Amino acid sequence: MASVADLQTFLTSGEPVVSVRLTRVRGSSPREMGTEMFVTEEALFGTIGGGQLEHRAIDAARRLLANGDIACQLDLPLGPEIGQCCGGRVEVSLTRMSDGDRDAALARAEVEAGLLPHVYILGAGHVGRALADQFQHMPVHCVLVDQRGEELALSQAKVEERQSAIPEFDIMTAPPGSAYIVLTHDHGLDFLLTSAALSRGDAAYVGMIGSATKRVKFRKWTEKHCEELNSIAALNCPIGAGGSRDKRPAVIAALVVAEVITALTSETAATAPSGAAEPPLAAQ
Repeated sequence: MASVADLQTFLTSGEPVVSVRLTRVRGSSPREMGTEMFVTEEALFGTIGGGQLEHRAIDAARRLLANGDIACQLDLPLGPEIGQCCGGRVEVSLTRMSDGDRDAALARAEVEAGLLPHVYILGAGHVGRALADQFQHMPVHCVLVDQRGEELALSQAKVEERQSAIPEFDIMTAPPGSAYIVLTHDHGLDFLLTSAALSRGDAAYVGMIGSATKRVKFRKWTEKHCEELNSIAALNCPIGAGGSRDKRPAVIAALVVAEVITALTSETAATAPSGAAEPPLAAQ
């Protein structure tokens, strides 16, 4: 995912830039009102949804630049008239950006970056690194946590890396609504971190790598060691349970990323209440 630094580089290149923003959306549309992209004579940053909608907006932005105009408006039906089938209608505002406009766009991007949900990958082994590789392209703030510096050093993903002697502290201090994926090198540590994430009660997603058998063992472990944790119903274990038997790290990561993003973008992006019922052992 492009960063605020990437946007700053684009906006400060010295080239004239047009802001292309969806200012009104009626009916079905590929993006929501307020979505913005930036267009120069030769380059683009961001997207308002692709297709003929975006092509026409880009053409209009470059005509605006070529003609020396300041601003214009588009009102586009998203139907057969322009070769799309969404069925809605959008209004698009195109504005040649001043220095103040660029500063304001960067300020908005910084605010939006600060509001991104946090995803904690707890364990930087093969699957953890594969997850980081894919989450770096998602609209999240991804944190790769491990006690082992040598494992963190193997990751090439553009995510935050933390060598943490006490990773449960990273869970304790995480923002509300975060997602936690537990896949360390030690089952005991997995159990400790997973129980810490579940005990928060405000996670959007908690997942632990392993089988249905490991889930049963974790449940029995919590009954002995976690009096404050009434249920593990909110736990995803196995993670990425999409029906695939493929054990390659990249495939597991793809399934888990889909699972986590679905949880983060759902209308109820939070785990079940701590009192939710866990199915009986025989059903797992």
